[in-house]
Formats: sequence, structure tokens, C-alpha cells
Amino acid sequence: MSQPSPYILSRAEKMIVDLLSQHGALSRTELAWRTGYSRAKIGAAVQSLLERGILEEVGDDESRGGRRARLLNFASNIGYIFGVDVGATSVDIALSDFTGRILSRFDTPADVRDGPDVLLGMIKDQMLIMLQEAGLAPEQIHGIGIGVPGPVEFSTGLLIAPPIMPGWEAFPIREYFNRVFTQAIVIVDNDVNVMALGELRRGKNINAQNFIFIKIGTGIGCGIVCQGKIYRGSSGCAGDVGHICVDYNGPICHCGNRGCVEAMAAGPAIAAKAMQAAQEGRSPILQQLMESNNGVLTAKDVGIAAARGDRISIGLIQESGKLIGEMLAGVVNFFNPSLILIGGGVSNIGYQLLSSIRQAVLARSLPLSTRDLRIEYNSLRGEAGIYGAIYLALEHIFTTSTTPGFEDDE
Repeated sequence: MSQPSPYILSRAEKMIVDLLSQHGALSRTELAWRTGYSRAKIGAAVQSLLERGILEEVGDDESRGGRRARLLNFASNIGYIFGVDVGATSVDIALSDFTGRILSRFDTPADVRDGPDVLLGMIKDQMLIMLQEAGLAPEQIHGIGIGVPGPVEFSTGLLIAPPIMPGWEAFPIREYFNRVFTQAIVIVDNDVNVMALGELRRGKNINAQNFIFIKIGTGIGCGIVCQGKIYRGSSGCAGDVGHICVDYNGPICHCGNRGCVEAMAAGPAIAAKAMQAAQEGRSPILQQLMESNNGVLTAKDVGIAAARGDRISIGLIQESGKLIGEMLAGVVNFFNPSLILIGGGVSNIGYQLLSSIRQAVLARSLPLSTRDLRIEYNSLRGEAGIYGAIYLALEHIFTTSTTPGFEDDE
């Protein structure tokens, strides 16, 4: 089953819809200023979008003397979008309009190891419930953006050898949803790319053009924003930094190699080291937490113990931060980003993690690479994935033509 065709736009029209999805309603004058096109060119592009029912006039701009400019935004009846953020242990679904405004939301614990039929079936059923509650039909959904915690061949939307997602290899996610949502463009991407896109389009650093997003959770991944766009590499797997080796004598990673930073510094590694410390009696606080959790500890528990002043837990967090920072130093020297954003569930376990990452990056990177570099938590925190999924769909509902002569550039 092939996907529905996207809206084919000129370059000027595509710039207009991108600006409206990012900033909300704008006037023709504001669009001309932001795009750098002449008012005549913007006027012609806007008129085309109005005639096609993509845009509508939604009111007047604030008066600046003289006649008030008319504001433009997406037509209210153009359609809707689903964003889906699939994590290793949770699912977040949002229904939005074309401006990226979330109309309804559903999140629930889930396990990707249950397989695609179970998990995607639950997601599809919940989507239909959300549409019914909103008084909408499946045919009104024009885009579905999905972030998944595994390597994705972006051109096909297929997961390739996902290490924590048994049964998902090459599962046709696009076709699965197109059976029900026949008018929807379905786009699948790695979850950390989706988070980076959310920060790019909705975060406080929307003017940053070259930055990386590091997700620290069950695994460690990196979303790369290069010149204002997500960089995916030749096959879609750029940014898989979790399998950069930081210790050739380290533990065996699930990828089969030794000493990957993911195997030594991600959530499961922190939890395993904490349990060993508790079992050996080196941390009474971790012992108490383990006993109250039926003999199990998580990275979150390590954060709780660190907040109580537990020396062992603080050391574990600092050790993970140092390993991640040393890996990132190589990335900084290679890519020279202006910003590193740290996110994911494990990023919240203690300020010592961010501090240790900063120290290691600054110690091991070239001075010129770090002169203007900022390293901070992502501004959207847990919302980055769901907003990124929405904008992933929006970016592909509208596309520019590759037909010669279609452009009318000045």
C-alpha cells in the first residue's frame, strides 16, 4: 500500500507553511520579512495557498498606524495530525491541528517487547477513541509522526535490527496505520531525532542551527541538527553514539561489542552498579530502597539516594556523566555544535550528571570547539518527543516540487 501524496508547494509556499507551523498566525508583511522574499512574491504565494484551502485569514494584526494587516493561519477545516512518542516503557499520543496545537492527549505505560501487533494495535485503538471523542473521522487525519526507540531506515520507515524491540525488525508500520488512516502521511523516525526536532521547532533554542540532542535512558542516542535540519546520514542511523567504545576492556554490550558507552553509563548500567553496591553493603540507603522495591533498583532510585546525600550514588552518577562527556568530546571536536541538549529519563537523576558531562567535554575537547558551546538540559524536557512527532508529520505533509519550472524564484 502506497502512502497518500503530500501537498506539493513552491519553495515560497513551503517557507510560509513552515513559518506558520512554528510561529502561529502571521501577516503578509511579517512573512515577507522572515522569508526575505518581496511582498509581491509573498502575496502571490499566499493567494495560491488561500485558493487551495490550505490557509485562511483569521483576523487583524495589532495596529501600527494605518490599516491593520490581515493575519494568516492554516484553514480550520484542513485536517489534523497524530503525534506518537513510543518509548521503551511508555507510549504518548497527541492529536493536534496543523498549527501544532495539541487538542487531546493520552499516555500510558507500555512495553515495546510486547511486539508491534500488540503495541500498535493499542495505539490505533486509542487514536480512534480520541477521534470519536473529538467528533472527527479517520479521513480527517492527514499526517502521523511516530518516534520509536530503535534504528530506523528513514526512507522506508522500517526498524533495522532494533536491539530492545524484538519482533519489530522490518515491520511495516506505515502500512499498518494507512489501512485505517487512508489519507495520512505516516513518517517513522528514531526517537532521539524526533526529540531533537521537537526542540528545533518548539524549544527555547529555536534559533540554534547546529546542535545535538543527547538522550540518556535505557540506551544513549544522539539527534543531530545541522544547518537547521535533522541530519540522518545516508541510511538514517546517524547519531548512534551509544555504541562508541569508551573502554575496550568493558562489559559486553547487547550489540556484541565491548565497552560501549551505553553498556557502561545508561540507565540499566547505573542500576546494575547500584544493586551491586547495595548487595555488598556499601550503601545503606540503596539497601533500603532495594528492599522496598522487591529487590530491584532503577536509575531513578540512584537519583533518590543521591538527593539524600548517598556517597555511592553520587559517585555512580558522576562516573556515568564522565563517560558520556568523554564520548561527547569526540563528537564536539568533529561536529563543533553551538549547543548540546541533554534529555531522556536518566538525565533527571541528579545535577551531578550534567556537571560531570560538562567537565569531561571541556577537559577533552579543543578550546575553539568549546569557546561558545553551551551544555544544558533540553527546554521541553518530557514534551520534546511528542512535539517532535507532530512536527515530523507536518514537515512531510507539505513538500516542495522537484519538477523543473515549478519554482517561480526571483
